[in-house]
Amino acid sequence: MSFADVLAAIGVVLNGLPQGLLALTYGFAAFPTALAFGVGALGAAVVGSVAPISFQAETIVMAGTMGKERRERLSIVLWTGAVMAVVGLLGLLTPATEFVGDTILTAMMAGVGLILARVAMNMIKDSKIVGGVSLAAAMLVYLFSQDLVYTIVISVVAGSLAGYWRQSGRKVQIDAPNEKLELQRPFWNSRIVRGTLALVTLQVGGNIAYATITGDIAERAVNVDHVTVYSGIASALSALFGGGPVEAIISGTGAAPNPVASGVLMMILMAVLLALKLLPKVAAYVPSQSIAGFLFVLGALVVLPANMELALQGNPMVVGTTTVVTLGTDPFLGMVAGVAVRAFLTLIGGM
Repeated sequence: MSFADVLAAIGVVLNGLPQGLLALTYGFAAFPTALAFGVGALGAAVVGSVAPISFQAETIVMAGTMGKERRERLSIVLWTGAVMAVVGLLGLLTPATEFVGDTILTAMMAGVGLILARVAMNMIKDSKIVGGVSLAAAMLVYLFSQDLVYTIVISVVAGSLAGYWRQSGRKVQIDAPNEKLELQRPFWNSRIVRGTLALVTLQVGGNIAYATITGDIAERAVNVDHVTVYSGIASALSALFGGGPVEAIISGTGAAPNPVASGVLMMILMAVLLALKLLPKVAAYVPSQSIAGFLFVLGALVVLPANMELALQGNPMVVGTTTVVTLGTDPFLGMVAGVAVRAFLTLIGGM
């Protein structure tokens, strides 16, 4: 392992920490999430995968908003992880995505981009100073650099400084009663079923897209089913003890000289940071609204346009239906609506 491998791992850790702070705002505990990163490191090392797992804003926001309270959110993450692990073990990921098609998947992801932007605007409404400063910083940095790492770091720092000034130098009071390993009892209700279906739909698209991109960066083939298995087990185990969701990410470790070793090191470092309970201590100085700028840029300037451009290569009626229904409901219903419209258009076209 070279020095460049270590630097790449540290960079991805720094990129993941603000999204970990976002997970805390929805009641996911940092300490048990260390288990997820441990599983991810072991899984990637065993199968030799260049695709690490980490916090992902899209998944956190979706799980956090579809569950009305902490136990519902944990149940959604746990059942999603279990389903994804089974899907990966059975090799069903590719057949499922081939049936849905790239047009509907990318249109669904475009809708998720709009959801992220909406969550960001709600954060700004909650704290106009912190959120507004974070948004201004994120827009400026991204427009000039086109670099998400710089965008997230600078916008979170700027928003935190604004929050520190607003609080007259006082720390944000953080209540962290969940920072322990405590077995959670998952359950079912209609919101959990719907949230699980939505999160599974989102992660199917995300795992394929993000793991493949990291593989392209590393110039190595990625077995997405392998990634889906260890990311699913990791999320389920994390939620079983109160932790948050993890999934495949676009990782800078793919550009390291030894991408497998660098990705494994990144997950080990993250596991150690979470196990030492350092994330809640950081949260005392970082208001949750400080991530609003990054969320807006990610949703409105990255996820939405990139996926919409690809989606509009297909039928615009299918694309529009999928995107709007995703925004108004959730990714699963958006995907179902897109498939239904496609089937209807095919039927009347063949008459």
